Amino acid sequence: MIIIVKPILQIFVVCLFCIASLLSSLNAWAFEEIPFAPGERLVFQLKWIFVPAGEAVVEVLPYEKIDGRSVHHFVMTARSNSYLDTFYRVRDRIDAYTDMAMNGSVLYIKKQREGSTKRDERVIFDQENLKAYYHRKKKNKNKEIEIIPGTFDPLAVFFFTRTINISVGMQIKKPVSDGHKVVIGKAKIVKREKIKVPAGKFDTFLLEPELKHIGGVFEKSKGASIKVWVTADKRRIPVRLTSKVSVGYFTGELVSAKGLK
Repeated sequence: MIIIVKPILQIFVVCLFCIASLLSSLNAWAFEEIPFAPGERLVFQLKWIFVPAGEAVVEVLPYEKIDGRSVHHFVMTARSNSYLDTFYRVRDRIDAYTDMAMNGSVLYIKKQREGSTKRDERVIFDQENLKAYYHRKKKNKNKEIEIIPGTFDPLAVFFFTRTINISVGMQIKKPVSDGHKVVIGKAKIVKREKIKVPAGKFDTFLLEPELKHIGGVFEKSKGASIKVWVTADKRRIPVRLTSKVSVGYFTGELVSAKGLK
């Protein structure tokens, strides 16, 4: 059961990263109006094959201040359901902060609670000096890496991409970092289609990210794939995510969306 739960929650984070990597190219498309605001809350139902496994929630929290400047605050939480809690309890949380102009990440905090594993990580982004400083609590592990101008963390970059115009046939890229390394994600926008999920019917773009730089279960799975459907309007909301890996088939579908701008 553990081998089922872990990929579900980790793959959801990877899917958001891939959406972001796919959709964003700062030099290619102009900004539109920022299509989200504090109060937005997206809830996804997670399944492994046909087995309900938990939920993930993506939220936009009220603006905050870091070192005297206003910042956006985004949060993603993932949790296993009550049945799977008896085998492998998961309570993960990621907090991401960016400058108000959405030019890059400022701070990234990850709290991982999976079974007996407890991991707390923090990454400070110094966009002026192009550095990222990683720190892991308890083990007191520290690392400094160089970043590329406009680098985002895996969660914040997803919100950045929602400000960009997209169309079928695009192949685009964007630098993303979790404090360990900088990855240039690449992918393509395959087609436009209408789909139905628990939250309703949506006109969407189907996206297929490249998995070349994605490790873990994807790296070990021959023929692994990810497909993501985002709304074809200016909000670019993800409504369905699917992945195929060696241990099965994962699906995440939008159940509810509140506080949309």
